[in-house]
Amino acid sequence: MTTSAKYDYLIVGAGLFSAVFAHQASLQNKRVLVIDKRDHRGGNIYCENVEGINVHKYGAHIFHTSNKEVWDYVNQFVDFNHYVNSPVANYRDKLYNLPFNMNTFYQLWGVKTPAEAKAKIEEVRAPYKDLEPSNLEEQALFLGGKDLYEKLIKGYTEKQWGRPATQIPSFIIKRLPFRFTFDNNYFNDLYQGIPIGGYNKLIDGLFGDTEILTGLNYFDEKEKYDAMADKVLYTGKIDEFFDCQFGKLEYRSLHFETEVLDTDNFQGNAVVNYTDKDVPFTRILEHKHFEFGTSDKTVITREYPHEFSKDNEPYYPLNDKVNEALLSQYQELAQSAQYREKYIFGGRLADYKYYDMDDTIEAALKLTSRELS
Repeated sequence: MTTSAKYDYLIVGAGLFSAVFAHQASLQNKRVLVIDKRDHRGGNIYCENVEGINVHKYGAHIFHTSNKEVWDYVNQFVDFNHYVNSPVANYRDKLYNLPFNMNTFYQLWGVKTPAEAKAKIEEVRAPYKDLEPSNLEEQALFLGGKDLYEKLIKGYTEKQWGRPATQIPSFIIKRLPFRFTFDNNYFNDLYQGIPIGGYNKLIDGLFGDTEILTGLNYFDEKEKYDAMADKVLYTGKIDEFFDCQFGKLEYRSLHFETEVLDTDNFQGNAVVNYTDKDVPFTRILEHKHFEFGTSDKTVITREYPHEFSKDNEPYYPLNDKVNEALLSQYQELAQSAQYREKYIFGGRLADYKYYDMDDTIEAALKLTSRELS
């Protein structure tokens, strides 16, 4: 350890990945400093209390996992409620259950038994069964036929990715999760819920007494921050760390419109997707339903996808062949002798992956096991 460094680790970013690393480091009495350019800790799982309701400021986050180690890990810090994610799709004012299950098939075609549903799916996909899908539209038609594609996939997906489905790679929809039961539970995982009291309780429990400074941009004084610690865990965009010298990795972004309504229940469900392309937003969240709130008011958020720019947050990586090739160049540089002794990279932005929360925790625990062993 160098004598001039005050900390063992500087962590850039105060999100979930960083919080797990900080907690594990604290168990080994490591000295850690966390900085974040936002004015709060918690990254994208941060909640804002509005009218006594925990508002998911950066979009809906539902914790789900089949990894018992991860489930037991988070339950050290906060209890979880029994929320089950059962979104509803609104297509031109008609409602359909998600994921695709017997309720959905009844709503689409009036079929009442699994045998009838399977026969109908084979019937509607028959015109496309000889396709060799080269894009998302063809893949969806090949798997589920025209009705399901046009009502529940096409508009939502084109809004989310900002381009026609014929220009979206087919691998985005590898398969359609048909369920031939009347089960609206979106996830198949063994464990699911929302932290009682919101995600801030989980983040606060993980960080504990870790020193955290918010409102600081690492790149404003990178040399100064680097000199403060023996090693740096960087959880931001990997291309930005290297000044985008090979080019910029592509993302899709979101913006949110949130409002308080003077009613106790706006839509009767936490998540309603709007699958018609003519509706500009992809979904409406009603936050109180994540925690079974009883307030006489409610808070809703409309989600609008759009292109990423330097003025908004990167949410969804575009993991196509071009971006994956670019990522490989940055990863190779990160592992070069010039960087690997000082810098560690981890988290969804540094890894350029879409991580669910359990994936994030699992990846952070693996990293800390290697780094701190």
